[in-house]
Amino acid sequence: MVNASCPAVVIAAPASGSGKTTVATGLMGALRNAGRTVAPFKVGPDYIDPGYHSLAAGLPGRNLDAVMVGADRIGPLFRHGSRGCDIAVVEGVMGLFDGKIDMTGPGEASAEGSTARVAAMLGAPVILVVDSRGHSQSLAAVLHGFSTFDASVRIGGVILNRVGSQRHEDVLRQACERVGVPVLGALPRMSELVVPSRHLGLITAVEHGGAATDAVDAMSALVSRFVDIEAVSALARSSVTAPQWSPENEVHSSDGSPVIAVAGGPAFTFGYTEHVELLRAAGADVAVFDPLRDGLPPGTAGVVLPGGFPEEHAAALAANELLLADIRTAAAKGLPIHAECAGLLYLASRLDGHAMAGVVDVDAEFGNTLTLGYRDAVALESSTLFDAGTRVTGHEFHRTKLVDVRESASAAWGWHKQSPDGRTAAREGFVQGGVHASYLHTHAAGNPGSITRFVAAAVDYARV
Repeated sequence: MVNASCPAVVIAAPASGSGKTTVATGLMGALRNAGRTVAPFKVGPDYIDPGYHSLAAGLPGRNLDAVMVGADRIGPLFRHGSRGCDIAVVEGVMGLFDGKIDMTGPGEASAEGSTARVAAMLGAPVILVVDSRGHSQSLAAVLHGFSTFDASVRIGGVILNRVGSQRHEDVLRQACERVGVPVLGALPRMSELVVPSRHLGLITAVEHGGAATDAVDAMSALVSRFVDIEAVSALARSSVTAPQWSPENEVHSSDGSPVIAVAGGPAFTFGYTEHVELLRAAGADVAVFDPLRDGLPPGTAGVVLPGGFPEEHAAALAANELLLADIRTAAAKGLPIHAECAGLLYLASRLDGHAMAGVVDVDAEFGNTLTLGYRDAVALESSTLFDAGTRVTGHEFHRTKLVDVRESASAAWGWHKQSPDGRTAAREGFVQGGVHASYLHTHAAGNPGSITRFVAAAVDYARV
């Protein structure tokens, strides 16, 4: 018999910028301060919001991305991440019904991975956060539309955000009452709660340091004061019946215990919690290090360089010349290296004029164009992660670009991209020796075989 799944609420909005992160993070903190054990989740491929969620809930922030891991894993991953908790708070992505864009015909577009679909998979009610600026009685029509658009989604209530005055709040509450949507809270306009941002969104919690903690505390206090926490708790529910995801069931354990060095610190903050869990389940001895100041951990037999903001720390990364030299030497000897986005930039010859590891013969620089979106990719070469021909859905998210590519390695990925002339073939990333370096972010829970393969390669390297 499967135990009941953890009660949950999904924090969504009509559009991006409505205040989901403030409300979701504040709600996690407020519930924790009230003595609840809160499981924090984020819909989609976001790496930044889960850092703030972790501060608020005191547990690892996790992602529920049906595009990256497959819809069948959402329930099991939810159960895994919420085990031992008595309530889960799931922050949505973009607008409630926004997801992967895949135009299939005139007037048709899929919304795979949307907050609405994840909420339906969990059987959890949606709390809609509405930016009240500019709204009056017409809010009733907005709520009516969102409540009736998809029968699989239940709007359990609304939180009014950025309310201008008591009169404004009274009018908005009347509009909500007209369409039968309960008001669970009304937050006033609070400019001091704005968290500093940069070209890819909020500054990460790790980089923001004590100011991030202060911001989370302020969000929690705001929600505690202006949101009916008991009403939210009473609303929470889920109906997941799938068995809990287990990293031990997803990978094969290696014969040895190779040291896998995982880059962390302010420059490398983009990683999924399940990645490290899978590495450990496969037998790896995971050692986190900070490339800004550390060397490679003793006995390193594999390196993971995740995403992050190396362009913000290029000078400091370049100053750690000993680490750069060690990685360059080890890569030449076949050290398995899994590098994604920031990791690719770190392995380049130069980043914005600063000398990097020089493992991949390419330069990189910050650009003006944001590259963003899911990619249905195929591995073009066999590597320490994938067999040639393996199909993976990943995500790109960067403003840097590669320049002066000197074709010293095979391409890692191929996919089709839309262009004004139709679909064209794209090749991306690098495979050489034990190195797999790419802009493409992947989710290990969606590709557990890559972890078994990588740890096995590390075992082989350690034996040499």
